[in-house]
Amino acid sequence: MSKKPSSIPPPPSLLTRCDWILVIANPSQHVTCSSDWPKPPDLRRVPALSPTEDRFNMAASVRCFLRSGKNAVLALGQRGFHKSAPAAVQMMVRDALNQAMDEELERDERVFLLGEEVAQYDGAYKVSRGLWKKYGDKRIIDTPITEMGFAGIAVGAAFAGLRPICEFMTFNFSMQAIDQVINSAAKTYYMSAGLQSVPIVFRGPNGASAGVAAQHSQCFAAWYGHCPGLKVVSPWSAEDAKGLLKSAIRDDNPVVFLENELMYGVPFEMSEESQSKDFTIPIGKAKVERQGTSITLVTHSRYVSHCLDAAAVLAKEGIECEVINLRSIRPLDVECIETSVMKTNHLVTVEGGWPQFGVGAEICARIMEGPAFNFLDSPATRVTGVDIPMPYAKILEDNSLPQIKDIIFSVKKTLNV
Repeated sequence: MSKKPSSIPPPPSLLTRCDWILVIANPSQHVTCSSDWPKPPDLRRVPALSPTEDRFNMAASVRCFLRSGKNAVLALGQRGFHKSAPAAVQMMVRDALNQAMDEELERDERVFLLGEEVAQYDGAYKVSRGLWKKYGDKRIIDTPITEMGFAGIAVGAAFAGLRPICEFMTFNFSMQAIDQVINSAAKTYYMSAGLQSVPIVFRGPNGASAGVAAQHSQCFAAWYGHCPGLKVVSPWSAEDAKGLLKSAIRDDNPVVFLENELMYGVPFEMSEESQSKDFTIPIGKAKVERQGTSITLVTHSRYVSHCLDAAAVLAKEGIECEVINLRSIRPLDVECIETSVMKTNHLVTVEGGWPQFGVGAEICARIMEGPAFNFLDSPATRVTGVDIPMPYAKILEDNSLPQIKDIIFSVKKTLNV
């Protein structure tokens, strides 16, 4: 071996794959890393060990040298990457929505997006990021601050055969356009005896955010779920968001698509199937997110996360909760809920909206009227937002919305634990 570290040739294995190599000729010589050797161009495309693994292996090699006290090439850390499972693809909810719109804009030239700041600003919550640069002013349209005006334009465009996506910066502003949503869009198919479809999607953040007080914190699931002629969708995960939005855009009738602002930046794993451009989730089908035998938790949107967290805590006490993600408010997947209640014999509904005439109230009524009622071992319980306008103060806001502890309390109360 040469006394000059720079003259040491790389081992043959480095030509195909290298994590690192430590070379020490004697205590007075320099330490030379593999990064000092020329690497073939394709080596950059080979994944490397994580920093934690590198530090661990380097420390082990140094300890080996100190024990031996001899001049030697001490370590060559290698790993067979062909044996490693592929890393799961993660995607934030906002990016899943963006991808869904991008794919549908590309697939169907009749699709277009309009709303406040959706184009040049890339969207108030960056859900439409990059779409204006890709599709231009005719497909991605900035509107004035007039919900009644641009919602009316969108409904008229749907009458004419286009497929508009109408974004409300928050669904609280949809009250300015509720005449267009209900009277113009929802009722037209029925009043025209099925001759006039209205393929339009009304989408935007719904429900309470943080620190935006009473005028910007309402959940519209029960409001729009009450109205015949509409389909109402409330996704939770990135996969929900992508699959349901693509289905909503392709639907021939008006769909109210209720997102949640606090979920936009939350990453979720995406299955291989969901990464396809043909991936859709049918409207009207709930999903069992967690299997259980003790009690059924039915919820939607952000509160799926709360229910899963509560279920994890309760599992440590031997209470196995079955968590149902509704995904669709209208039509409601009553069959999925009934099947679960028949198995667990208990029911708790969780939502961020107000209690009176809410989504949970409707679910309880359906169970009362259906075959699952005879399987209940205790009355169904609702966990909802407090029946007040949303306070601005944070401590009052927190106490106005369902928390994980509230779900745990209701489950134990229902089970008489």
